[in-house]
Amino acid sequence: MRLEGKVAVVTGGGNGIGREISKLMGAEGAKVVVNDLGTAVDGAGESTSAADQTVQMIKGAGGEATPNYDTVATPEGGQNIIQTAVDTYGKIDILVHVAGILRDRMIFNMSIEEWDAVINVHLRGAYCVNRPACVLMRQQKSGCIINFSSISGAGNSGQANYAAAKAGILGLTRTVARDMAKYGVRANAIWPGADTRMTATVPEAARQIRAERGIGQVVAPTAERRPENVAAVVAYLASDAAEHITGWTVGISGDRLSLIEDPRPVKTVFCPGGWTLDKVVELWPGSFGLDLRHLQRAGQ
Repeated sequence: MRLEGKVAVVTGGGNGIGREISKLMGAEGAKVVVNDLGTAVDGAGESTSAADQTVQMIKGAGGEATPNYDTVATPEGGQNIIQTAVDTYGKIDILVHVAGILRDRMIFNMSIEEWDAVINVHLRGAYCVNRPACVLMRQQKSGCIINFSSISGAGNSGQANYAAAKAGILGLTRTVARDMAKYGVRANAIWPGADTRMTATVPEAARQIRAERGIGQVVAPTAERRPENVAAVVAYLASDAAEHITGWTVGISGDRLSLIEDPRPVKTVFCPGGWTLDKVVELWPGSFGLDLRHLQRAGQ
């Protein structure tokens, strides 16, 4: 019962990784608000069944849970999701933002509607639930936020919208960790790898291309990519055992658990007096080289 007495909100908690997180947190003693709009993978449609089924699973195992069907993509929806925890259980200790959709398309074919739909759920959604949670956690001077990013945030063919959203979530999470540290609130991000209904929609040809380009290298080739692996790491980060872990990105896929390094300079050159175009032309080749194609990401 590592989460006994805590109240958790899990967005996208009705299916896949979100469902396993909700179930494990309930089994570990947390009271869980299972938020799920009940849409298809591309965000179409709405249903209460996903959240309801997960709640029944938690209750059937002896835990406490309540459903919520609001969208994460609006401030009103985000506020209602967090308020459900307060109204039902009196507080919020843990927020896990898993909710997401896919609308993959090469950038030259992607419509603004496909861009907005994915950005709204993943990145705008992260803001819409993080902000009201931070208001309450700041007041109580405690809390834990775990936002789901992705290795696709490093760049992935056919996923300009998804990659941009997931990269943005990293910046958001690092900033939340800084802003909330003095109030005793932690924030971390997850790079998950698991076989779910979302990954099942990726065509085999796209999987092969992404594998050739190095996308998914945190995955152990022989490991089973079970959502339960991800849930276990999330539950740990939400527990008091991880009370001093904040501002990190954690990769979990199959049997491989990784700490992901933040962006950093790989090489630095100084030019006394400052840089002019002539100096850049003169010093760049010897300092950095001319062929800087990132082979894994450029796919060449």
